Amino acid sequence: VTPEAGAVARVVEALSRARRPVIYAGGGVLSAAATAELLVLVERTGVPVVTSLMGKGVIPEDHPLALGMLGMHGTAYANLAVSECDLLLALGTRFSDRSTGRFETFAPHAKVVHVDIDAAEIGKNVRVDIGVVGDLKSVLEALLSDLEKAPEVQAWQRQIAHWREAYPLRYECPEGVIKPQFVVEQICELTRGEAVITTDVGQNQMWAAQYYRCRRPRSFLSSGGLGTMGFGLPAAIGAQIGRPGETVIDIAGDGSLQMTVQELATVAQYQLPIKICLLNNGYLGMVRQWQELFYEHRYSQVDISQGGPDYVKLA
Repeated sequence: VTPEAGAVARVVEALSRARRPVIYAGGGVLSAAATAELLVLVERTGVPVVTSLMGKGVIPEDHPLALGMLGMHGTAYANLAVSECDLLLALGTRFSDRSTGRFETFAPHAKVVHVDIDAAEIGKNVRVDIGVVGDLKSVLEALLSDLEKAPEVQAWQRQIAHWREAYPLRYECPEGVIKPQFVVEQICELTRGEAVITTDVGQNQMWAAQYYRCRRPRSFLSSGGLGTMGFGLPAAIGAQIGRPGETVIDIAGDGSLQMTVQELATVAQYQLPIKICLLNNGYLGMVRQWQELFYEHRYSQVDISQGGPDYVKLA
């Protein structure tokens, strides 16, 4: 799908005039194999990038202009940047409610540009000022070809740097307790962000998204909006077979792992060197978290600490 030239020209003009622009990159950037073009655009313009869950790894997450994930489980500085931006350039994302919160109050000061190969996505959830239908790689190539004047973003970058310092991701770490966030951080450090990570669904998934910094595209496999508990182990099997020489790690939750734990037999049969990091807290943790936040601690069907497998013996 070739982008319409007039639409690309409007995007170029809006970008050159912006003073507080943000790029919002989704999984469509990966599907279009457009990560190289995105990185060129970011470094040529100095525009910071927030991502959806499915967009993790579209640029190296240790890049100074990478702000991490947007939305209810995202970083504070990513959400602040979108709340205060004057231009939001959305690339290959569907604007899920987990990313946006209330649609009517999302990016309230921004002119919104939405690029997607599917015309039905544009304007579906969020108001759009400029819609561009086309293959994302082709759109970014056209945008880079036409872009002559980079936006003036130095003051904006300083503001974002202040937010980064003031509102970092953090967690309490009592003595004698191994926190799951710490575990994910250690996995990231040991692998230098270059392993293939798969996740299940729930808190394990969000901690992996927050604290594992991917340095390569297509190295974070998660079921996204489908919310498929048990996704991590079979996804790790597929990833290890597809990339036999690489380190593949499934960051799993105890509730999710029980959904597909029988696939350990497949792992054993094919002698796959998958690593499974089980964050075993004895609960359906994400459901419990919602019951705490929204249902005044009225717990229902979330305690799975009794009668579960002996995971060491099972392994």
